[in-house]
Amino acid sequence: MEYNFREVEAKWRAKWASEKTYKSEIKNDQPKCYVLDMFPYPSGAGLHVGHPLGYIASDIYARYKRLKGFNVLHPMGYDSFGLPAEQYAIQTGQHPAITTEENINRYREQLDKIGFSFDWDREVRTSDPSYYKWTQWVFIQLFNSWYDPESNKAEAIESLIQKFKVQGSKFNVSGVDKSWDELNEKEQSDILMEHRLAYLGEAYVNWCPALGTVLANDEVKDGVSERGGHPVEKKLMKQWSMRITAYAQRLLDDLEGIDWTESIKESQRYWIGRSEGSSLKFNVQSSTLALEVFTTRPDTIFGVSFMVIAPEHELVAELTSADQKQAVEDYLEKTKNRSERERMADVKNVTGVFTGAYAIHPFSGKQIPVWIGDYVLAGYGTGAVMAVAAHDSRDYAFAKQFNLPILPVVEGGEIEKEAYESKTGKIINSDFLDGLEVKDAMKKVIAKIEDLSLGKGKINYRLRDAVFGRQRYWGEPIPVYYKNGIPQVLPENELPLVLPEVDKFLPTEDGEPPLARAKDWAYMASPQPSPKERELGDELGFETADKNAWNVLKENARENRENPTEAEERLWSALRNSQLGFKFRRQHSIDQFIADFACLEKALIVEVDGEIHNIPENREYDEGRTFELKKKGFQIIRFTNEEVLTQLNVVIDKIKSILSTGSPLFRRGAGGEAYPYETTTMPGWAGSSWYFLRYMDPKNDTAFASKEAVDYWQNVDLYIGGSEHATGHLLYVRFWTKFLNDRGFIPVNEPAKKLINQGMIQGRSNFVYRINGTNKFVSFGLKNEHATTALHVDVNIVDNDVLDLEAFKNWREEYKTAEFILEDGKYVCGNEVEKMSKSKWNVVSPDLIVEKSGADVLRLYEMFLGPLELSKPWNTNGISGVSNFIRKLWRLYNQDGVWSVSEEKADKKELKSLHKTIKKIVEDIERFSFNTSVSNFMICVNELTELKCNKREVLEPLAIIISPYAPHVAEELWEKLGHTESIFKQSFPAVNESYLVESSFNYPISFNGKTRFMQELDLSVPKEEVEKIVMAMEKTQQYLEGKTPKKVIVVPGKIVNIVL
Repeated sequence: MEYNFREVEAKWRAKWASEKTYKSEIKNDQPKCYVLDMFPYPSGAGLHVGHPLGYIASDIYARYKRLKGFNVLHPMGYDSFGLPAEQYAIQTGQHPAITTEENINRYREQLDKIGFSFDWDREVRTSDPSYYKWTQWVFIQLFNSWYDPESNKAEAIESLIQKFKVQGSKFNVSGVDKSWDELNEKEQSDILMEHRLAYLGEAYVNWCPALGTVLANDEVKDGVSERGGHPVEKKLMKQWSMRITAYAQRLLDDLEGIDWTESIKESQRYWIGRSEGSSLKFNVQSSTLALEVFTTRPDTIFGVSFMVIAPEHELVAELTSADQKQAVEDYLEKTKNRSERERMADVKNVTGVFTGAYAIHPFSGKQIPVWIGDYVLAGYGTGAVMAVAAHDSRDYAFAKQFNLPILPVVEGGEIEKEAYESKTGKIINSDFLDGLEVKDAMKKVIAKIEDLSLGKGKINYRLRDAVFGRQRYWGEPIPVYYKNGIPQVLPENELPLVLPEVDKFLPTEDGEPPLARAKDWAYMASPQPSPKERELGDELGFETADKNAWNVLKENARENRENPTEAEERLWSALRNSQLGFKFRRQHSIDQFIADFACLEKALIVEVDGEIHNIPENREYDEGRTFELKKKGFQIIRFTNEEVLTQLNVVIDKIKSILSTGSPLFRRGAGGEAYPYETTTMPGWAGSSWYFLRYMDPKNDTAFASKEAVDYWQNVDLYIGGSEHATGHLLYVRFWTKFLNDRGFIPVNEPAKKLINQGMIQGRSNFVYRINGTNKFVSFGLKNEHATTALHVDVNIVDNDVLDLEAFKNWREEYKTAEFILEDGKYVCGNEVEKMSKSKWNVVSPDLIVEKSGADVLRLYEMFLGPLELSKPWNTNGISGVSNFIRKLWRLYNQDGVWSVSEEKADKKELKSLHKTIKKIVEDIERFSFNTSVSNFMICVNELTELKCNKREVLEPLAIIISPYAPHVAEELWEKLGHTESIFKQSFPAVNESYLVESSFNYPISFNGKTRFMQELDLSVPKEEVEKIVMAMEKTQQYLEGKTPKKVIVVPGKIVNIVL
């Protein structure tokens, strides 16, 4: 019986799906284990073999923990909002939702083939309104919160307002001091905006005109967008941002309490970038202007020989002298396209320009030239530095480049060669600081700075607030509308704010984001009495609905929509989807009424009346209702049920006639104003900053997750993701987690207990060598005999570096007539390890491996490539070995093609091999050393094959321990062993240490230190008896050749050495 992996794998994939084998539920009587992957962005290219690396590792761990008795949550979903889908939509006109759906289907098909134990009932998609409803909800909570330095956590914004009132705070507005209650709504909003955790403010951003959006730093490389290679420039824009800086110290401190690799922690520490120092003010010569700096080395103040400000600094224009204006403008133009990340990383290229202005040294009174340099960032510190070239490497390089003074003020180093950056040594050339050690000088100078009111000691962070708005379509709408220019968040019960339809996915002609193209992209507030209506009240003859009434109206309207009359359904079929050229809404709440059909754009209400409306009381009510709606600018037209059912064409023509002459644009009256929505959308990281919580309770429509769910699942026990998520993504998800914990929504303040960054599987590219000026290709070993050009070739038509010549000719039209110079009858390709990329033709689809060798082989092979955390090249040359291992494993249970499992008792050697393997596999998985497990499986199967073991006592546990790695073959073996329940409902075998105790030892028998033969003896044999047995052996006598040994050295359990 040969192993047919195609049949077996298809069978078990179907069975797992139909039986929901991996479905997770809250089980309070079981310990939980939450295993999480960074969910993928569903690109059009699908998965390549690098993508499943982390998924396979997490799946092994999840399956193992199930076998160890844990209730495992192992979900998967899609980070489905993103710029690539939008760019494709712009190019093709196809809605990004369509391409995203197609891509997700492709990903799901590929993921299913690999046999992952995901609970697909918990699938989430960030672009699904039922998901981003809660992303919007988190935004609203952030908007309605501030960070209280006294409690050191986020609090409701109302508590800040109360503080302002209780403390009698005064606010200077246009030169007038006002109390909180004396401020108008706009003034109060502006003050609160300075404290909100989600806020609207000005920020320098990476603006890409071609893409029409703001890009994150990691989306920009070498001054161009990573996607499309379009120029990117720094631009000051009003943007929604997240005040992550409020959490900087906690983000730093809490790294100590989590089990993450030190490299990840160090990366986080770097990006948070805590530094202690002092602020300090430098007045500008012949001006009322002043430049404020933050420095971590105030002890070097007397070494300042020039100042450098960022190209984006707000004072650039005012500081620039007339004779330097052109040079400064040229420099700003040259540097505007470089991202902050590039500027920080690029230490070789030193650029700058003199402003023509001078600052005054606060202690010496000397003139200090003010320069502009792009190594200074506007968002870090103050955007200005006091340059101490002798003791800062970047200042040193700048001074050398522009021949500026280098003034040493700390003893040590070789200033002629490089900056001396050590914080040890005595201060020199520094007036009142001379002779002090650096540490003491820092304290003294900060005290002096504060005494003279020149600045103050402070802590600064490299971390900056996160820009949250994107000028793009395919993202979560920000749930904000503007009332008299003041941002307001939507009521929570009106979420989600659904992404509207637009005619194009491009910015508008005047540069507004794509959402500005949407019709009626405005919020009509719940009917609340306007001030005028409150005054008139009874005179109006009705009571304007309050919020509670509005909620009742909404429920009634929903019920009406779900239970339409026959006439209403018939008319709606003719009005829906803007069939008459205008959008109609059915059962739409307006003020305190519900209209059957409303066209807001043309201020038209269409009513369909049954016989009940002929009753006098109802007719009187209808007339009063019509009167009130007309006062609000609406035109009302009525039809009977019979008219709609028997004369629909006449009804439609009448509606068309009114639409053609109606109000040009609906203007809502008092109490029913329309307020424009925010037109930017959320960034790609918004939905991925809390997805681990939604998996806990993904179908919940009343909360992001129930209290029961978050209390049970808590946070992630193991998270595996790529190294690209080690900084930005993790900082944001940690920030949101801490915030939600502060506000009492979740019981944890870190998202994951254990985190591993998987390494990258790099592509192994292949090359062919075309002789220049010909269509002739020369094999790798002969290429140096010709002038050639190396060309990438599709690795899928290369096997062990040997090119399939016919496949190559059919690959591209230009190669149909290709000729070849071979070596030993073969065309050997060159190879090189590079990033796996479509452009390098080195992308390998997992589908190919699964089709050719099976999913279990792919899973084992990817683990076998090397340690999970390390990057390694993909090489198909070893796959056949893993495939042979699976067949060898199968043959343990099937001898000579027949199922053959014995009920005999296993012997000691067989049990030793099994339990040695169990012990090693447990150790390997617990320390996430998945590659060594594969080696241990191979050793075990080889040993059992050599022992001709087919005992159930050994083979049943063997199937279980290999099942996390090769689940399909393990399930098939388990079933054939006579079991009806899935192997993953079993318990992981316990190691029996007694089988690992050695009872015998194979002694090397040496003569004068040279081993001549081996002899196995029981370890219980005493030392003297070992000597007797060895000396009595025939082989020993042969080597003695009649000589008498001088002595015999016996080390029990190690060696026997006969000295002649």
